[in-house]
Amino acid sequence: MPMDPLPSSLPLCHALIEQTGQPFFIYDMDTGQFQYLSPKLKSSFGLEAGQLLPGDLLSFVHPEDQEFVANKFTELLTRGLDKPIEFRVQFPEKQEQWVCLSPSLQEEISRQRLLIGHAADITAERQNNDVLKKYSNKKNSILNILAHDLAGPLGMIKSLANLLTEKMRETAEEENLHILNLIERNSSHGANIIRQFTDQEFLESSQVELVTRRVNLVQKLREGLEVYLGPEGELISKRVAFNPQREVIFVEIDDNKFLQAINNLISNALKFTPDGSDITVSVAEEAGHVLVTVADTGIGIPQKYHATLFEKFTDARRPGLQGEQSVGLGMSIIKNIVEWHCGEIWFESEEDKGTTFFIRLPQE
Repeated sequence: MPMDPLPSSLPLCHALIEQTGQPFFIYDMDTGQFQYLSPKLKSSFGLEAGQLLPGDLLSFVHPEDQEFVANKFTELLTRGLDKPIEFRVQFPEKQEQWVCLSPSLQEEISRQRLLIGHAADITAERQNNDVLKKYSNKKNSILNILAHDLAGPLGMIKSLANLLTEKMRETAEEENLHILNLIERNSSHGANIIRQFTDQEFLESSQVELVTRRVNLVQKLREGLEVYLGPEGELISKRVAFNPQREVIFVEIDDNKFLQAINNLISNALKFTPDGSDITVSVAEEAGHVLVTVADTGIGIPQKYHATLFEKFTDARRPGLQGEQSVGLGMSIIKNIVEWHCGEIWFESEEDKGTTFFIRLPQE
């Protein structure tokens, strides 16, 4: 059956694009007008049929994202972009939306400069992702608190079982000694179950490919620390504080992996900080970078371990104040995660005065 002829006003490429149902656009850099908006793009952002955006596209970008988008636009003009960018837009009488933009600059023989690209509404995708990661991070924090909170009582049960065994060794029946031995072994084993679970999950997660996105790091850290800062945090008998320089600091990270690294640093601080002491997480902007610190007022790291702390199976591994065990892999994994983000990590520590870990990340 022959196809109907295409309208003379609609180029063949436009017709093909519309068949795909994808949100494409063609923008004329010189006139400041769109030459083409696909139906999918119009419907995604609630534009009326035939409506064109004015030349000042930046006015529709969320104020907190305008500098980021302007810098990316300059980068596009000078050397091109190697990956899509994500930012928020706010159209008149519309809800705030997240956009994933994949633009390409084409210069025609006539010197006409065209910005051609794909602009998808990813608002629902980001919201779903945020919820899943929020509760995943909350789960990790709760497990850390449980592991720490159980270590003390179970350690005490083990010690009391040991004491009773020694006192009753000469007079007790074999069956009673066997029961005491079971109590000792199971209390010791129970204290390690949750810790082994979180360590294994951290290990497995670190082996999954890095997937970065642009996020407000302050918001993500606050969500990750919510359990420590709330009523549940009272169980650990330490004071945990969060000190952001300001409420909005954007970086491009794999927030799930990065927050697991921060959670692991907090877990270490819990192990080596006495009850009643302080653990403080801070985040601040530097020139072109973001600095995250995790500081404690614990027992510190002996000087002899400083040089090997980030090595695999380091000799710096040691049990926590309540007997928590370590396999010596955590710090090497944290260092890998930071370096995957093109960042750097270091620490300062003095025995009996505490430890501070510093993580510096690039900020686009």
